[in-house]
Amino acid sequence: MQIAIDTGGTFTDCVYLSNGRLEVLKLPSTPANPAEAVLQAVSQISAGEPAEVRHGTTVATNALLERKGARAAFVTTTGFEDTLDIGRQARPKLYDLFFAKDPPLAPAELRFGIKERISSDGVVLQAIEEPDLRRLIESIRAQRPESIAISLLFAFANPIHERALAAALRPLGVPISLSHEILPEFREYERGSTVLINAYLAPKMQSYLDHLDRRLQSQASTLNVMQSSGGIIPASIAAREPVRTILSGPAGGVVGALAVARAAGFPRILAFDMGGTSTDVALVETATGLRATSEFQIMGMPVAVPVLDIHTVGAGGGSIASFDRGGALKVGPESAGADPGPLCYGRGEMPTVTDANLLLGRLDPHRFLGGAMHLDLERAREYFARTKGPLATVEQFAEGILRLADSRMEKALRRISVEQGHDPRDFVLLSFGGAGPLHACALARALSIPKVLVPNHPGALSAYGILVSDTVRDYSRTVMLSPDDASIARCVAELARNRDGDVALSSLDVRYRGQGYELNVPWTPDFVESFHRLHQQRYGYADRARPVEVVNVRVRMVSINEPVEPPRETLRPGDGSHALVRSTPAGRLYSREKLHAGDRFSGPALIVEYSAATFVPEGAVVSLDEFANLVIEV
Repeated sequence: MQIAIDTGGTFTDCVYLSNGRLEVLKLPSTPANPAEAVLQAVSQISAGEPAEVRHGTTVATNALLERKGARAAFVTTTGFEDTLDIGRQARPKLYDLFFAKDPPLAPAELRFGIKERISSDGVVLQAIEEPDLRRLIESIRAQRPESIAISLLFAFANPIHERALAAALRPLGVPISLSHEILPEFREYERGSTVLINAYLAPKMQSYLDHLDRRLQSQASTLNVMQSSGGIIPASIAAREPVRTILSGPAGGVVGALAVARAAGFPRILAFDMGGTSTDVALVETATGLRATSEFQIMGMPVAVPVLDIHTVGAGGGSIASFDRGGALKVGPESAGADPGPLCYGRGEMPTVTDANLLLGRLDPHRFLGGAMHLDLERAREYFARTKGPLATVEQFAEGILRLADSRMEKALRRISVEQGHDPRDFVLLSFGGAGPLHACALARALSIPKVLVPNHPGALSAYGILVSDTVRDYSRTVMLSPDDASIARCVAELARNRDGDVALSSLDVRYRGQGYELNVPWTPDFVESFHRLHQQRYGYADRARPVEVVNVRVRMVSINEPVEPPRETLRPGDGSHALVRSTPAGRLYSREKLHAGDRFSGPALIVEYSAATFVPEGAVVSLDEFANLVIEV
């Protein structure tokens, strides 16, 4: 059997098939040792039977965000040791007079140069001398690094020197990351940053995955890992190349959203995933599938391996509300997480978004996680009364918290739609995550989005996406060719040769000659025209008279996973009254498990289920389609 497990900041979500039926299990995450929740879930689900475990992990993400990775050395061509410090000299906040840039992951004493030089077309201009190599080895040994990143100038054109350095440094007994293996592309700053991040994460990720893999192998189970580009890779590759897993869990959500949208017949969606710690949003068009980018940044550091085009903000159910020194209310990005959690979980000490939803009647304290967990309403009310500051009532405090959280998430949705030339009114808001359906209608109204789609088991859609993901490997090479050059076809064939996979998907990074950045288009006979059209959409103009240049060739090898067909019901018109539990001050309370395809009713209503709750405001109308998705006309 296959078990998909997505470890979040608050809950660990699991999805699996049992006798052809999709089942869901949610457990509290164990931040101190994430493997414990994973192993507990596998034990409960498989009962000792062999299983393929597919894992979305936050280990790499958290190590990077908290800067708790390894002591990593960085080796580059002499004269380029400070490239990571200099960067592109871009200022993220142009008018912030007090902006403080985070230091590189490798401090100055861990950055080393070696005298060597390779030209841009791969010719060795200066070979590595043996005395220089010996001095380098001794200098690195004296610093006692836990891992090493090697990124030499133009190594993507000829990796001979990187391989020689790796062979010489291997006796030090630490993981070594090579830029020509991780990212064989030009732009030394982005390549160096990516390979250093990989080295920074490798020891921790290897330790975590090795421990988890050994425990699972003792049960005759195997471990695979979700990568940021929207595909599964073996645990051994994820341990060696952890930079590919930075958005492991959120990528599963986008894959799941794409699968749901295709089945339901919605061609354009804004995926909105609000969990306990953060919110992830992505624009998805079912005709073109997953959209990856090589321009992703985390904490100001470039990560140039393919990553799904996801935007993240620090607003989740566990986001903490407080007043700043000026008396203004703020929400997040700090989160109560799983431990201590929100006030209503019984251990938290600070008000959160989840507590605000509970106090406004949008959560049923007796039906959280299907009744497996009771929410302490009175404890939340008591703490809110104590910390509401100048606000008159607890309800005003709660409403203010939700408005602030919604404004941050609205801004994120605008960034992936309006700021990229898309009108949100042309999309459906597909909402998931444990907290997403509580906020979806308010966000849809703010953006004039006509419909909200809430899938079955919304709180576990990321795990569902991991379950249905294909196995994927991405390969690339910098070529710098004109669009009619026959070498493009040869390069595509070389990248795909002797690779595992059922399907090879080829694409090109293209730009107008003289531009600094590229757009990715599928490799088809009319790829130049596709580039012009995309440039017109993205930037408002296309210059068909200007020469075009192919910068990178990309090949994605896909091993297709056995599809998981969602159950389909016959539509039976109804008003949902058979699923009505009771009326509350916030609206009628419905049990989603008792609703059937064809039901239709208006808000205000609260629809509760095991993995999440959906709030339908007054004036909105909800109906269930043949896949039992909630389709809300706002």
